[in-house]
Amino acid sequence: MSLQGVLVLLPLIIILQAYGSLQTLARDGRFTELEYLLLGLLAALPAFLIPVVWPGEADRCLPWKDRYWVKASLWIVIFSYVGNYFWTHYFFTVLGASYTFPSWRMNDVPHTTFLLTHVCFLFYHVASNMTLRRLRHSVADLPENIQWVTLVAWILALSYFIAYLETLAISNFPYYQFVDRASMYKVGSLFYAIYFFVSFPMFLRIDEKPGDLWDLPRVAVDSLGAAMLVTILLDLWRIFLGPIVPLPKKQCSQPGLPWFLGQAK
Repeated sequence: MSLQGVLVLLPLIIILQAYGSLQTLARDGRFTELEYLLLGLLAALPAFLIPVVWPGEADRCLPWKDRYWVKASLWIVIFSYVGNYFWTHYFFTVLGASYTFPSWRMNDVPHTTFLLTHVCFLFYHVASNMTLRRLRHSVADLPENIQWVTLVAWILALSYFIAYLETLAISNFPYYQFVDRASMYKVGSLFYAIYFFVSFPMFLRIDEKPGDLWDLPRVAVDSLGAAMLVTILLDLWRIFLGPIVPLPKKQCSQPGLPWFLGQAK
């Protein structure tokens, strides 16, 4: 089984199973903090274990630190961690979102979401790599400026599509709430797509050029750089555009990070 096949097919199955479990069992109030955490582990662990047990042909003879799946996983671990720890609070303060299910938390973000985000983002980025490589091959004979416009347009469209699709996919989960769902679907998905505007082209660069193989420190620095750029863009939205809907405190139970509150005062 190839690494590419594992990273694409298995996470998709796990995501669907996880969402299905959340939308049925959690709706009935049968999940506790421990069960939510176990659900996240059930979703995330196969993305690490399957490449170990069934490594792809390209990785099989390489040292661990040189295997592509290790680099890809490290990049996504860092990027998704920053996304949960910091950017979730932009969802609270800009998009009017809140988590209400029982959970153990870090920085007011459920531990389960850290795990689920990793497997989701890994799937999104591998799928993005596949489409971008195919598109780049298809337009290789066109003028360079047309190639760039085509690739940028595809990244923007794919980013919004994935952001919208994920938002829609969890719409029936009763414990992830929004002040205004219609605004979240249309405008909030654009805000969420900022993550992928930055991350899709940057993630693609890992080991992409023959003879320019990345080491793990370079992967980590690149992921942190992508995360910083996303943070800047999200904060510019917060400062210049503000929330997408009015956010009375009674409607937004999770008001955000300390520096947001400090500025509001």
